[in-house]
Amino acid sequence: QNLLSEKVEQMMEWSSRRSVVRMNGDKFRRFVKAPPRNYSVIVMFTALQPQRQCSVCRQANEEYQVLANSWRYSSAFSNKLFFTVVDYDEGADVFQQLNMNSAPTFMHFPAKGKPKRADTFDLQRIGFASEQLAKWIADRTDVQIRVFRPPNYSGTIALALLVSLVGGLLYLRRNNLEFIYNKAGWAMAALCVVFAMTSGQMWNHIRGPPYAHKNPQNGQVAYLYSIKKQKSFSLEQLSFFCLLSNAAITMGMVLLNEAATSKGDVGKRRIICLVGLGLVVFFFSFLLSIFRSKYHGYPYSFLIK
Repeated sequence: QNLLSEKVEQMMEWSSRRSVVRMNGDKFRRFVKAPPRNYSVIVMFTALQPQRQCSVCRQANEEYQVLANSWRYSSAFSNKLFFTVVDYDEGADVFQQLNMNSAPTFMHFPAKGKPKRADTFDLQRIGFASEQLAKWIADRTDVQIRVFRPPNYSGTIALALLVSLVGGLLYLRRNNLEFIYNKAGWAMAALCVVFAMTSGQMWNHIRGPPYAHKNPQNGQVAYLYSIKKQKSFSLEQLSFFCLLSNAAITMGMVLLNEAATSKGDVGKRRIICLVGLGLVVFFFSFLLSIFRSKYHGYPYSFLIK
């Protein structure tokens, strides 16, 4: 009983100073793994040092801090639940002990017994938003946490600047507003929105996937994951692949239409036609090859295997 009281008192003291308690190997084994313990512990295994180049770790840590602060300053705060973090550079032995080779990872260590499979948060499928983490914690501990996010005025400021810029432009051009009726300008703006949406930008914004994955065993960097693994990286979803490929195909179609409808020099029209056809054929084949690499067994391909 004395040992348990000392552990609870120490955890409460650390939590009063900082919402997320930093742990090394010794602290983890003493306060999280070793009995006796009558409190649950949420542990974020991460790699926040700059040399690790884990951008998703920093994003997940921000959400984790929001959740921990929401719990610390809530009226329901008690000594039944604590938030901790183990950084790889401070607790590499803990990663080895748990056979963990990726970060970030969230685990729940219950007050009694060993962690089960459901005590590891499914980050790849659910994402790491504070609200999703709070729901998972409620399922594992019956502790309800209402997430309170600090006010963020960046969006309001950006909108105000945009409105001011547009208003100023319209005022300066108040005697000549013909550019508003420019069909080509509106068409380009619409295409930019379409390319951004079809490239997976919204998916990246919601799920926050890592840019790429480096295998710790052989050091190989993976940019594409099979769809069977239910994982994706932002490099394939963002402009590098889908957006630029779709834009190139669209440009090729525009050139083909221009070659067919214009009344200029025949030789010039022939060159435009060949360039447009080349863009469409090559980048459509490229998109097919990406799909084949993600969905093994897809039977169709064109030019690029």
